Amino acid sequence: MNKRILITGGAGFIGLHLGNHLLDHGYSILLVDNHSRGVSDLDLNKILENDRAKFINCDLIDSENVLKLGRDFSTIFHLAAIVGVSHVSKEPNKVLSGNIKTLENIIELGKRQEHLTRLLFASTSEVYAGTLEKLGMNIPTPESTLLAVPPIDRPRTSYMLSKIYGEAMCYHSNLPFTIFRPHNVYGPRMGMSHVIPEQLKKAYFSPEGQSIDVFSPDHTRCFCYVDDALQMMRKMMETENCQGETLNLGVEAPELTIKEVVGECHKAVGKSLIFDYKEETEGSPVRRAPDMNKTKSLIGYDGAVSITEGIYRTYAWYRKNVFEANTASAI
Repeated sequence: MNKRILITGGAGFIGLHLGNHLLDHGYSILLVDNHSRGVSDLDLNKILENDRAKFINCDLIDSENVLKLGRDFSTIFHLAAIVGVSHVSKEPNKVLSGNIKTLENIIELGKRQEHLTRLLFASTSEVYAGTLEKLGMNIPTPESTLLAVPPIDRPRTSYMLSKIYGEAMCYHSNLPFTIFRPHNVYGPRMGMSHVIPEQLKKAYFSPEGQSIDVFSPDHTRCFCYVDDALQMMRKMMETENCQGETLNLGVEAPELTIKEVVGECHKAVGKSLIFDYKEETEGSPVRRAPDMNKTKSLIGYDGAVSITEGIYRTYAWYRKNVFEANTASAI
């Protein structure tokens, strides 16, 4: 059986971790990235020392180059997307058109595979944002929740719209697919524009007793350590009953306030700092937590890494590779 897997966004946070995880389970991988977000660093170089790992620099909007990637993949993980505050706020049209075009090209590539068993598409928990704002919804939130669209003139809406449209494209692609909606996955090498590495950095470089800004302190999230996310993604790929399904990816509990998470970050660093609570971040949902019953029933796996342990592991990596070494991580 062919066990070669294509991972788009392969130099990014989840993509590179996924590549390592799949190598450990006997698969061969091709990582594809154009380095618009993922970085070429020691971690990427290390994974390429494995004979079963290859890397190609490719802009997925270029259909000609995408179709040259090969015809021998058993699985495609499509993780690449145009995302980030700068893109969403300044170039929402690029976010919409780019994300749709890249998925269109990946679907066409999938149709040319000789033995494709699954396309796994990374959607987003943002698809629930309009429902929470306009209709209200159960939290933890099941995948069956009716999706509503927030005002389409908001730049922030562009990203979630591209993912909702992408989900529909998968359903109508005539390919075997699984859609997963990640919820607050965190861990080493995730970049600095996220609450956990951002607060770890603030704590590391702050003197004892300094005041630290905390935005949206009472908003709540369920954070999923990357190792748990990787186990779920691989099991979704390997589980036949996940074909044709849309699944939440994350952990259902504990649902923590942002100020509680910041406190865990400060504890990991070993600093006693003063919280300076700030206003809510515009567009940030008050609560977000996935109902994981469907996913657990299909793959038989629940998260194993506690928030305390996950933040400690994340801090250990950032301290060594970013704070002390002063090098870049994925963004």
